[in-house]
Amino acid sequence: MSNKTLDLTDAAGELQPNLYEYLLSVSLRETEILSQLRQETAQHPEGDMQISPDQGQFMALLVQLIGAKKTLEIGTFTGYSTLWLALALPEDGIVVTCDISEEDTAIARRYWQAAGVTHKIDLHIAPAIETLDQLLLDGQAETFDFVFIDADKVEYKDYYEKSLQLIRPGGLIAIDNVLWCGRVIDPDFDDECTIAIRELNQFLHRDQRVALSLVAIADGLTLALKRPLNQA
Repeated sequence: MSNKTLDLTDAAGELQPNLYEYLLSVSLRETEILSQLRQETAQHPEGDMQISPDQGQFMALLVQLIGAKKTLEIGTFTGYSTLWLALALPEDGIVVTCDISEEDTAIARRYWQAAGVTHKIDLHIAPAIETLDQLLLDGQAETFDFVFIDADKVEYKDYYEKSLQLIRPGGLIAIDNVLWCGRVIDPDFDDECTIAIRELNQFLHRDQRVALSLVAIADGLTLALKRPLNQA
């Protein structure tokens, strides 16, 4: 066995491109419609907001692992992550997804229709906090199995607290961009988004209401499993 040491990551800590391509080649099972949506979104002026395909597949697997039926997504964009979730859900499953852009979600709707999953998706066009508050007023506390948070970073803490109320004990919250392209550890960055993510990461580390793991996939994905009240 060779003792040769390989440099697997670049200066930013990301997998070397050739190794990442290998990872995708032996793992990714992206459908054609997902691939088409990802490629179209890549041409969007804000296409870098799209999650990576391996992250989409990972979240779809998580949804299946916990037997989720009712899921919540905070931040739809062009619907790529929504589509991963919807395809992973059973026929009677639902993704309640929140966004403020009619233009971006119009792209999403086209692909949801083409994939035949529109019956699984409930899109709310409104500020996400308003949608979350309405869900709580409608008596939907502790009825969701899975939540994905990927929207306005400054509001992440509020999204998290509302999600913790909406998700059932044993349900899973996934929070995107928690490594923030490395800015979380760079003192030269003190903008409100970076500060908000730093503060949330520290808060989550102390929060005994959840079991926690930050996964170094894409731009960092925190997984928070809601504990039963007697375990918190």
